[in-house]
Amino acid sequence: MGVRYGLLTGVISIIFSFILFVTQTDQSPVRWLGLVILIGGMVLAHNAYKAANHGFMNYSEGLGIGAVMSIISGTLSTAFSFVYMKFIDPEYMSRVMDTTRAKMEEKGGMSDEQIDQAVSMMQKFSSGGWMVLFGILGSLLFGFLIALVVSAITKNSKPEFE
Repeated sequence: MGVRYGLLTGVISIIFSFILFVTQTDQSPVRWLGLVILIGGMVLAHNAYKAANHGFMNYSEGLGIGAVMSIISGTLSTAFSFVYMKFIDPEYMSRVMDTTRAKMEEKGGMSDEQIDQAVSMMQKFSSGGWMVLFGILGSLLFGFLIALVVSAITKNSKPEFE
């Protein structure tokens, strides 16, 4: 179930991300709707697992399904983001850096030197390999945390004495 729904959630996340990138709303609060996609996919995967197992799924099974689903979905989404930023819209990261710099300057409290240092650090970690590594690890960690909650809600353990 984790693999199937991970692929499905990954494809839906890619479509959602593409829409955000094209409309340049990926830095707006709308991006948090991606969380709804992940939670919805996880609930559907848990329900499908329970349907195939006479309505039962214990907490650890739900957690495993959620973790597998998150790593697959996250890997697909990260790969798409990398391809998009590297080949489809190579100017994307420079726009993000400019926006980040403007927000830091607007907020105040940092010197120009500190802002330059922060933006430089962001550029290093947003390069190819680091972006992919952090994207996949972040997806696994974030997905696991969500799976902790979703699994607690959707679990339906077999009665012990039946």
